[in-house]
Amino acid sequence: MERLSKAGRIFYGTGMAGLGFQQFLYGNFRPVILPSWPSIPAIVFWAYLTGLFFIVAGIAIIFDKKGRIASLILGGLLLMLFCFGQVSYELFVDPYTRHLGVWTNALKELALSGGAFVMAASFPEPPVNRREKPFLIRFLERFIPLGPVFFSITLISFGIDHFFYMETVAALVPSWMPDHVFWTYFAAVALIGSGVAIILKIRLRVIALLLGSMLFLWFASLHIPRAIADPYGADGNEITSVFEALGFSGIAFVMAAVNGKNDNPVP
Repeated sequence: MERLSKAGRIFYGTGMAGLGFQQFLYGNFRPVILPSWPSIPAIVFWAYLTGLFFIVAGIAIIFDKKGRIASLILGGLLLMLFCFGQVSYELFVDPYTRHLGVWTNALKELALSGGAFVMAASFPEPPVNRREKPFLIRFLERFIPLGPVFFSITLISFGIDHFFYMETVAALVPSWMPDHVFWTYFAAVALIGSGVAIILKIRLRVIALLLGSMLFLWFASLHIPRAIADPYGADGNEITSVFEALGFSGIAFVMAAVNGKNDNPVP
């Protein structure tokens, strides 16, 4: 299980570092991190700064160099950007806010935030008196149990999306696979079922392992070919999807590993 946990951390850390590198490459926030607000002062500076932090945090998670602290701060930053960047934008700027599909990037960021808290739970807690910890770390540790919930909310929402936007999602299924509609509905049920099972802690290790495997297959068979076919379109959006899918699979694998080496399920 330790190997599975390390693999999951590598996947998640690589995904976050990749998103950070893209922000340097394009000099702007990835849409999954911050939507296109009408005007943000010094947008390039902030994109570079957060991009640098994503890279540093990703490396810290991969190599377990202050990985717990890096994960907590990363989770807090992503959660703040989700609340004040994504949610605020959808509620007050986007005219199509009532359509579930426009919340895709916001929900992805919520999942990435939850994933960071899942990563934090996978690192051993240092033998330090709680009162000796900085207030920020003590505050962020309170979100660790919510990490799987944040991730699951996205899973369930995306599963519902598959039903609402069946034709759009079916078009994403690789052409060599038969019966695209079947696989669209299959994925919808799998995502919703996984999200519910994780929240309710039903067969958590097995469900998380199967979910991680499914997401990794999508990463390899769907997202990588699309990124190769169109690496520069929409400012590298397909490559962004590669990093997201790899990160999501890593979150599921770490949950499986953490719950596989303990008698009682933990976040």
